[in-house]
Amino acid sequence: MAEPIAIIGGTGALGYGLALRWGLAGVPVVIGSRDAARAAEAAERARGAVPEARFEGYENVEAATRAEVVLLTVPFRNQSETLTNLKQVLAPSRLVVDATVPLAAAVSGRATRMLGVWQGSAAQQAQEMVPDGVRVVSALHTVSAASCANLEQPLDEDVLVCGDHQEDKERVMSLIDRIDGLRSVDVGRLEMARIAESLTALLIAINVRHKTHAGIKITGV
Repeated sequence: MAEPIAIIGGTGALGYGLALRWGLAGVPVVIGSRDAARAAEAAERARGAVPEARFEGYENVEAATRAEVVLLTVPFRNQSETLTNLKQVLAPSRLVVDATVPLAAAVSGRATRMLGVWQGSAAQQAQEMVPDGVRVVSALHTVSAASCANLEQPLDEDVLVCGDHQEDKERVMSLIDRIDGLRSVDVGRLEMARIAESLTALLIAINVRHKTHAGIKITGV
């Protein structure tokens, strides 16, 4: 059996969509939320959509204790508070996957604009906030939440993965590659997250203009 993954913010659009896709791929999923009841309800809904899969739902802190790989899919405005609340359970054995995007929508701006982050990117901010020994990998910024949640729609796109440790990236990439239609591409160190994150704003602009759910494909790799 594949190793489980805890999705913090798993009741949101992207987190829930990824939960369904991983469940379909045979990956045990722990859905986390600030509200334990909402997490349990989302897990029940996911079991209804993918009956053969294993879903559990807990409050974020409890959810983070139930998997070694912890995916953060919360809005940027909640990233700092969420990581602060998780510090008590993020032991050095945990690997945090950050899918946060600092869109200007977090401060009532446009979703097609980015906020400046002092550390360089949301992922680098996350790395600064987690306890010593916990490592951060950046991924899954360009995957459409709507496409993930629609199990009738096949996926066919690449996922950019950034991180400072090769073994961490390979661990995350192996989980991503289990989802049918997704291919992970190693794009280098964590500092590259500032570019990967900004592609979300670009894709939102494309989606609005063309009324679609665009993804990205890297050629020649």
